[in-house]
Amino acid sequence: MNIYHITYAPATKMVSLYFWGCNFSCRGCIRKEELQDVHLNYNCYIPTVRPRILDLRGVVDILRALEIEKVVFMGGEPTIDPVLPELAMMLHDELSAYNILLTNGFLLPPLENVDEICLSIKAYTDALHKDFTGKSNEKVLENFVDLYQSGIRLRSESILIPNYIDCEEIEKIARFIASVDPSIPYRIDGYVPSCKDRWRKPTSQEVEDCVKVTRKHLRNVSCLKGSESLRYEVVKIA
Repeated sequence: MNIYHITYAPATKMVSLYFWGCNFSCRGCIRKEELQDVHLNYNCYIPTVRPRILDLRGVVDILRALEIEKVVFMGGEPTIDPVLPELAMMLHDELSAYNILLTNGFLLPPLENVDEICLSIKAYTDALHKDFTGKSNEKVLENFVDLYQSGIRLRSESILIPNYIDCEEIEKIARFIASVDPSIPYRIDGYVPSCKDRWRKPTSQEVEDCVKVTRKHLRNVSCLKGSESLRYEVVKIA
C-alpha cells in the first residue's frame, strides 16, 4: 500500500487518496516539491523524502469515520500500487463509494471496482511525451482506446504549458480523443508553476483560446486557468 496522504471535502463528501511514487518522471511535476493537496496552503518546500505510508485496513477505517460518496485515487500514480484493486473493492463493498481513478494511463490494473477514470494525456507527439515524462505514449494511447471500448466512464485532461506543450500540441490530443469519441469530456489545465520552476503560467486568454480550438473537435471541453477560487473547504485527514 502506497497511500501517504488523505484529504476530505465535507461539502462534496469526497475523499482524495494520495499514492506515493510514479512510473513517469515528468518535468515540472508538482509532487517534486508539494507532496500534499494543493488546496492546503502550506506545501511549498516541504521535504520530499518518503513519508509514512498507511496500511490498507487503516485507510478503510479512516474513511469509515467520514460521510463519503466519492473517493479519488491520485498521486503520484495510483496504478503502480499492487493493492489498488483490493482497496477499490473494499471501498465498494464496505462503504458503497464511487471510485474515481486519476492516472497517466501507462499501466492499467484490474478495474472491476473503479467507476470512472480520468486519463491525463501529457502529449500526443511521442518525442515530446518522452521528453516531458521519460516514457513513450504508445501504451497510453492504446490504453485510452481500450478503456473507452470497455464501457467505463472516461474523461481526459492535459496541461497547457506555453512554448512547450502548447495549443498546437493540445489540439493534436483533442483530435486523437475525437477519433475515439468526440463526446468524451476533456479539460485543459493551465500550467501552474510550483515553488520554483522553468515555465510560466499561461494567461487566461491563452487558455480560453486553446479551449476554442479544441472545441472544433470535441463537444465537451472545459478548463482550469489556475486562478479559480476554491469553492469548498478541504481538510487534511492524514
